[in-house]
Amino acid sequence: MDGNKLQLETRLIHSGYEPKEHSGSLVPPLFQTSTFVFENAAQGEKRFAGEEEGYIYTRLGNPTVSILESRIAELEGAEAALAFSSGMAAVSAVLFSLVKSGEHILCSPGVYGCTFGLLQLMQDRFGVTHSFSPMDSPEQVAEAIQENTCCIFIETPINPTMKLVDLEMVSTIVKGKGIPVVVDNTFSSPYLQNPLELGCDVSLHSATKYICGHGDVIAGVAAGSADFMKKVALSAQKDIGGVISPFDAWLLLRGIKTLAVRMDRHCENTEQIFSYLKNHPKVAKIFYPGDPEHQDYDIAKKQMKKPGALISFEIEGTKDTAQKFLDELKLIKIAVSLGDAETLAQHPATMTHSAVPVEERAKMGIKDTLIRLSVGLEAWVDIKNDLEQALEKI
Repeated sequence: MDGNKLQLETRLIHSGYEPKEHSGSLVPPLFQTSTFVFENAAQGEKRFAGEEEGYIYTRLGNPTVSILESRIAELEGAEAALAFSSGMAAVSAVLFSLVKSGEHILCSPGVYGCTFGLLQLMQDRFGVTHSFSPMDSPEQVAEAIQENTCCIFIETPINPTMKLVDLEMVSTIVKGKGIPVVVDNTFSSPYLQNPLELGCDVSLHSATKYICGHGDVIAGVAAGSADFMKKVALSAQKDIGGVISPFDAWLLLRGIKTLAVRMDRHCENTEQIFSYLKNHPKVAKIFYPGDPEHQDYDIAKKQMKKPGALISFEIEGTKDTAQKFLDELKLIKIAVSLGDAETLAQHPATMTHSAVPVEERAKMGIKDTLIRLSVGLEAWVDIKNDLEQALEKI
C-alpha cells in the first residue's frame, strides 16, 4: 500500500520499517553495537571512501537509528532527518552547521534557557551575534533582518509564554533571500504542527518530550533537506559527537507509535484545565493558544491541528506565593520537562529560564509569579482537583 496515502496515525506506527527486511520481526530490532564488521579490507576501504553504502561505526550510523530517522523524516514531510543525544545536541548541531564567525541569528523571543545560553556562548566566543524580534508582522520581520543574518531561529509556541509566530508569514518574507528558517517544534510534536509544510527549512525537537512520551529518554531530532542533513551529519554530528544511542532510538520508536492517541488525550485534558483556570480569582493571567482571547489565537487555528498541552499562568501574589502553590501540589509533580504521562509543574524564573538575566526575562514576559503546567494523561478531574486544593492554600 502506498505510504503516502496512509493517514498520519497509521504512519506513526508503520513508516520507515519493513519487517521482512529484518527476519520478520514485528518490532524494529535493537542493534546494540558500537561497530560493524566488514567482509574484507576492500569493503572497509569503500565504505570509508563513501563508495559503498553500509554501516561502519554507530557514531556514523546504526540500523535502529536509521529506522527512527526515516520515520521522523516521513512524519515531518522532510527528505531526511537525524537523531541526537539530546534536544540541545540537535539545536547546536543545526546552528553550528549554519553559522560562521561574524554572522547574525534572528530569534523569536523567550527561547528555551539553554538555547539562550548557547546563543550567548556563540556571541561571546565566536562573534556570532543574535537579536530577538516578536515577529508579529511582515514589516517587523523584514526590519529585524540584518545584512549578516544567516538564519532565523523560532520557537512556536514560545516557552513558556505560549506566544506564537506565524511560520508561513516568516517563510514568505525570507523566501529568495537565502536565509533558512529553523523551528524548534518541541511543544507541538509532528502530530500538531509541521513547519516544513509551512515553508520552513528545518524542524527540530527535544524528542525527550512528546515524541518519547514516557519520561525515560533524553534525545533530539532534526529534519530538513537531504543536502542539509548530510552536511550536519558529516560535520557537527560526526565530529562533535552528540549522537543518540541505539537503545534510546529503539525507545523512541516505541513511543512514537502512540503519539496520536497521547496527543489527543493531552490536548483534551488541557482544554478542561484551561476552562477551570481561566476565571479563577487567584490566577492573574493565563497563556494558552486555545484561548479565544489569546493574541495569537488565529495563528494557532491556522498552523496547529490542536493548541497543545502546555498552559502557563501567573499567580496573584509574589514569587513566594508561586513557590508555595507548587509545594502544595500532591498529584502534580514539580519537575521541568514536558510531554510525560504525568502532569508536571515548574517555575520558569528559577528553573528552566534561571540562566536568563532578569532584564531579559522581563522582556520575555517571564515574571516571578509565572507557573508552567505540562498537562498529562491522568483523568482531568484529578488534575483539576489537585490544582484547586493547592490554590485554596495560597
